[in-house]
Amino acid sequence: MATYIRCVSCAFSLERAVFLSRGNSFNVESKRYVRGLRRKPVRVIFPEDEKNKVDAQLPRGNDKKKVKVPVKTDHKPADQSDFKTRTNSLKNDEKTNLLPPDGKNDQLDRIRFERASSGDKRLSRLVSVARSRTFREQQGKVLLEGRRLICDALNAGAVPQTIFFSTLERLQELPLDKLKRASLVKVKFEEIKLWSDLVAPQGVIGIFSRPDASRLSYADNEHRVPLSLICDNVRDPGNMGTILRCAAAAGCHQVLLTKGCVDLWEPKVLRAAMGAHFHLPIYSNLKWEEVEGHLPDDVNVHVADSQQNQELDPSRKPSDFGWISNSRARLEDPDSDSDSDSDSDGELALPRLDNAAYHENWAPSPVGLVVGGETHGLSVDALELAEKRAGRKLFIPMVPHVDSLNSAMAASILLFEGRKQLLRAMQSYERKTVVKTGRRVS
Repeated sequence: MATYIRCVSCAFSLERAVFLSRGNSFNVESKRYVRGLRRKPVRVIFPEDEKNKVDAQLPRGNDKKKVKVPVKTDHKPADQSDFKTRTNSLKNDEKTNLLPPDGKNDQLDRIRFERASSGDKRLSRLVSVARSRTFREQQGKVLLEGRRLICDALNAGAVPQTIFFSTLERLQELPLDKLKRASLVKVKFEEIKLWSDLVAPQGVIGIFSRPDASRLSYADNEHRVPLSLICDNVRDPGNMGTILRCAAAAGCHQVLLTKGCVDLWEPKVLRAAMGAHFHLPIYSNLKWEEVEGHLPDDVNVHVADSQQNQELDPSRKPSDFGWISNSRARLEDPDSDSDSDSDSDGELALPRLDNAAYHENWAPSPVGLVVGGETHGLSVDALELAEKRAGRKLFIPMVPHVDSLNSAMAASILLFEGRKQLLRAMQSYERKTVVKTGRRVS
C-alpha cells in the first residue's frame, strides 16, 4: 500500500512539473513577443519627390535620433497658436465655446456660441411668448424656424437676436458672416423638438427683430410686374400664407393687408408662405386711407367676386353670397318712420361695379386686386375704392352647383392672369417703341 501511494505521489509531482514548465515557457514567449513589438522601429515612408531631400538633411552617425522630421500641415503655425491662445483664454468659462478652424469655412474660428445648461429656460420662454400677437407687436420680435426661412431672412437684411441650434452642422448651413451680432446658443435637439411647430424639426430656431418691409432688400426686383395685391378680412392663416406665396411667385409689386386680417408673422402663416415674407414688400395692419396712399394715382383697382350671377336673382341680398360684409350703415328710406325697428333688413349702400370674367382684358396697365376672406368677405370700403379707381368685379366661371373657390385658389388664378396680361401689354408697348424710335426700351 505504501508503495502504491509513493508511486501515485511521484506521478502527480511529475505532471505538475510538466504543466508549470509549459506555463513558464508560454509566459516567456509572450513577454518576448510583446517586448519585440516594442523594440521594432517605426518606418517613415516619404513621397518619391521628397525622399532625397529628407535623406540629404539627415546627418550621419548617432545624431539621427535627435533630428525631427518636418511634417506638413494644412494650417499655418500662426493660426494654430492664435487658436490655442483663444482657446486657453476660454477655459475658465465652461459655457462659452469657440468653434475650431475648419477648411470649409474660415469664419468658424471667429464665431462664439454658448452651451445651454440643463436648467436654461430661454428657449421655452422666448418661443412661448413669441407665439403671442400682443408680444410680437409690443416687443417687436418674431420667431423663425428652419434653415431656409432663416437664410431668406438674413439675406433680406433682417436683424437676428438669438439663434438656437442643436449641432454645429446646422449652424454651418447659415450665413455666418451675418450672425456676428446675434447670440448663438447650443441646445439639445430634444428641447427644440419639444417646442417646435414642425412635424420634422430641422434643429434651428431664430428670434429676429420684427422686420420692416421698407428696410429689407429683395432679390427679385427685376422680375416684378406693376400688380398690387390687397387682402381684405383674410383671417385664415393657411389661406393668408398661400396667398402670399402665390403673390411672390407671380411677381407682385407689393401686398397690402388691411386691419382685420390675420397677423403677418403668425407661425402658420410663415409655414404656408414658404419665405414669401422676404421676397416682396408686405405692409400689414393698414387702414383704407393708408391703402390708397400706397397706390399710385393711375392704378385701377378691381375686386374678386365669387358670384357672377348675383344680379339675376333680385330677391337675394348681396350679403347672402358671402363676398361682401354688411357691417356698414344701411340706407334708410326718407319716407319711413324714424322710430321703426333698426334691426329690420334694408338695402346696403353698395357701389355699382361692372362684372368681368377673369380672362378679359382688365390689366392693360398698372393695376390693383382686392381679395376678401371666405367668412367675412369684402368690405364696402373695398368696393368704394374699386368704384373710385374705375375697377370691376372679376369672377371665375364655374360649373353649376359649386359654391365658390377657396380664396387662396381664386387669388392665384387672378394673379397669374394679371401677370400674363401685364407682360403682354409691356411687350406690345416695347414693340411699338422700337418701331417708332428704332431703339429698344431698357
